[in-house]
Amino acid sequence: MRGKMGSRTYYSCLMPMQGVPQFFKFTNWVGISPEDREQRVLNDKRVPDLAAYIAENEEDYLFSSITASYKSEPRFEPFAEGLDIGILVLQLGDELIINDGQHRAAGIVRAIENGVPINRDAISVLLFPWESTGRVQQMFSDLNRYVQKTSKSLDILFDKRDDIAAATLAMIEKVPVFRELTDKESVSLSVKSTKLFTLAALYDACVELLKGREKQDIVTNAGLLADYWNAIAAHMPEWSKVLNGQKLAIELRQEKIVSHSTVLRALGGLGVDILDRPDWQAQLAALGNIDWSKKNPEWENVCVVSNSVVSNRQARAATKAFIKAKIGLSLTDGEKRALPDQAVAA
Repeated sequence: MRGKMGSRTYYSCLMPMQGVPQFFKFTNWVGISPEDREQRVLNDKRVPDLAAYIAENEEDYLFSSITASYKSEPRFEPFAEGLDIGILVLQLGDELIINDGQHRAAGIVRAIENGVPINRDAISVLLFPWESTGRVQQMFSDLNRYVQKTSKSLDILFDKRDDIAAATLAMIEKVPVFRELTDKESVSLSVKSTKLFTLAALYDACVELLKGREKQDIVTNAGLLADYWNAIAAHMPEWSKVLNGQKLAIELRQEKIVSHSTVLRALGGLGVDILDRPDWQAQLAALGNIDWSKKNPEWENVCVVSNSVVSNRQARAATKAFIKAKIGLSLTDGEKRALPDQAVAA
C-alpha cells in the first residue's frame, strides 16, 4: 500500500519471514563513531531471547512493524489506475537499511536458523526512501524518543504467559490488605498515593517465595501464596490499620518500612526457609514484635542508610537475615556475614 506521511511517500507491505534475512542489511556499527552511525549497535545478547520468545510462543507471538529505508527507487504498480494498493518492485540486491526493529529482525533470523517453522508467517514492513545518514538518524530518533515503556506492574498485570504473575494476581484477590491497597499500574507509589504496595513489589516477593516451586500449577501456587501472605498480614497490625481506615497510607510509608519492597522481598525469601516446617504459622507470630520504624537504629546499614531505605541485593539479604534472627531462626554463615556487626550482636 502506498501512502504519504508529511512530504514523503512510503509503502506498507507484508514480508514473509523468510525474506527478512534476504532483504535486510545488518551493519556492524562497532568501531564507527556514533555521529556516523545510522543505527545503534546491535545488542547480541537480546537476539537469543527474541528467538526463544518466538519458539516458545509459536502460535501467538507478536511483533510490531519494522521500519526500513530503500536506496534505489522502487517501481510501484497499482492494481488499477489511481489506486494506492498494488505491487512494489525492488531492484535485485537492493538491501533495506533498518531504521527501527533491527533486534526484531535479528531475532527472526535466529529463529529461522534454529529451525522454528515461521518461514510462511509475515511481518509488516514500512518502507521510506533513504535520503542521507542525517535523515536516517532523525528517523531513528523520531521513532524512539517518545516511546514510553510500560511499567513493570502493568507488564505483570497484562502478561498471560507468566504463571507466577497469574498466581500473584490470584493471591492478591485472596488477601484483603493486598486486594484493597495494591497499585497494579505504577512501579512506584506517588507521595500522595492511598496504596501501600505495588504489583511489581508483590510479584518480586512471590518470585522469591516460589523458588523451587515454579513448576507447580497456578492454582496450587496461588493457594500457597495466599496462605503465606494472609499469615504474614495477621502479624502486621500497621497494614490492618491502613486497611481499616485508622491510619493513612502516606503516614505509614513515611514512618515505617513494613510495606517497602525490600521488606516484602525479604519476607518472600523467608517463606522458602519456613514453609516446610510444621509450625511455620506459629513461627511468624514473632513478626509482631519487630520494630519496623525507620527510626529504629537496628535497621541502620541493614536496609536503611542515611535515613533512606535501600533496595539492592545486599540490603535484601541483610533484611531477610535480620528478620530470621528476630523470629528465632538460626542463620547460615552467609546470612551472618550479610548483617552488620551490631545487628548480629543484637
